Amino acid sequence: MGKGITAASLGLILKSGGYKVSLTKADMYLNVDAGTMNPLEHGEVFVTDDGVETDQDLGHYERFLDENLSSHNYFTLGRVYWDVLQKERSLGYGGKCVEGHVHIPEEIIRRIRASAILDKVDISIIEVGGTVGEYQNMMFFEAIRRLKQENPGDVALVHVVYLPIPKFLGEMKSKPAQSSVYELYRLGLQPDFVVCRSDELMDEKRKKTIAFNTGISEDHILNNPDVDTIYRVPIVLEDQGFKSKMLKQLGLVSKKKDLVEWREWLEKVEKARKEVKVAIAGKYFTSGNFSLEDSYVCVIEAIKHAAWQLGVKPIIQWFDVEKVTEKELSLYDGIIVPQGWGSRGVEGKIKVVKYAREKKIPYLGLCFGMQMAVIEFARDLCNLKSANSTEADVKTNDPVIHVMPEQEKYLAEHKYGGTIRLGSWPSLVKPGTILEKAYEKYGKEPNLINKSIINERHRHRYEFNNEYREMLEKSGLVISGTSPDGKLVEAVELLKKDHPFFVGTQFHPEYKSRPLSPHPLFVSFIEACMK
Repeated sequence: MGKGITAASLGLILKSGGYKVSLTKADMYLNVDAGTMNPLEHGEVFVTDDGVETDQDLGHYERFLDENLSSHNYFTLGRVYWDVLQKERSLGYGGKCVEGHVHIPEEIIRRIRASAILDKVDISIIEVGGTVGEYQNMMFFEAIRRLKQENPGDVALVHVVYLPIPKFLGEMKSKPAQSSVYELYRLGLQPDFVVCRSDELMDEKRKKTIAFNTGISEDHILNNPDVDTIYRVPIVLEDQGFKSKMLKQLGLVSKKKDLVEWREWLEKVEKARKEVKVAIAGKYFTSGNFSLEDSYVCVIEAIKHAAWQLGVKPIIQWFDVEKVTEKELSLYDGIIVPQGWGSRGVEGKIKVVKYAREKKIPYLGLCFGMQMAVIEFARDLCNLKSANSTEADVKTNDPVIHVMPEQEKYLAEHKYGGTIRLGSWPSLVKPGTILEKAYEKYGKEPNLINKSIINERHRHRYEFNNEYREMLEKSGLVISGTSPDGKLVEAVELLKKDHPFFVGTQFHPEYKSRPLSPHPLFVSFIEACMK
């Protein structure tokens, strides 16, 4: 539908009006967080600096706002129930009977208010996941109803609807949007704004029809059609006066100019003509007969940011590692093997790594992609033919990648959620490496580099096995990043004389890439692809 992009865009244009803005995602799932959700079903998991596994919409929020968000900017219905039950166990309700329709909405409202206070903001935007009419969202809708009833001048409701154009009709239909608004009315909610998602621009006739049949001001019904890039959505909404209309609704006035820097950046993006082709070989793209981009959305956006900074147009193609061929890979200027879990697709990823290394195609391995690079190197250049990760083969004779020692007890007790290495951790960068040169040349933000120390976000349970470190280094593998105490390998690479760009990181640089400040590793990778 595009609720996340709509919310992020609204956040950006309100920020451009001179206000401090934050965004929070409320998910209706009973999962405590997004960490155990299947990426094929839910999309990519996004990790905050403070180590919470969240919905991918938080990645969009950070990219549009150009600010780091925290654990309080994401909560699920499961987390809400968890906290209510914990409070009940400690007599936090003073012995009262705890009731769902009373105390669950109260906890949701408490979280919304607490998030705004913690972020010290003027305007807090809350995106509610799911669809109107879903039973599991009822507690959120009730919380919103009470919140607006208690604070009528301080709460505005934005409803995102879809206007389909059935192929057999060739005509845009507004009935589904009207029905969605009617459903909200039955819940005691009246939208202040309706944002209409559609393949094409909504015409005035449909806008008048929606206004007439719902009672919502025609001036508050906004277009949000498909555009060439999601980063154009703030401009589309701003050009319809959404910022001034929203501020008026909240009793506020704009303090600053419009999206000057954002518009200038988009003009630069439009001028990119030369193409650079990047292949992503992953295992979370295929779902039945369909392909899903959302499984690696942060990686895809990071590639775009880097390419646009260098003035080139990225052509990104994703491949299922269990099906991709060398002939297909040969058509691309660079290859990325992203994150993943479990044994499925491991051998396919290793074949992709081998092809990139031997054919000297720029390669970037992310988390699992770094581990696969280590395994391939150990097998081919250290003659450890059975080298593997214990995640893929528990009985391997050469576990060059193994479970972190402190993680073994969690696995034994089946404690999977929230127990892996998460959040931002410092890494020591080896001088003279591709890693160091990338951060020196393109690192702009203080949280990315501080002399020889970088801070990057992690999400993993398995690590480089230090028992094989000396052997692999003697064979030519460069350990370019470690934890400050030297115990954990954070990045590996090959010498420039052996390969133009071959880098693997245990951390996730894609999490910190922003449109106006691309991640230095991705920029260096695209630079190598261009050559």
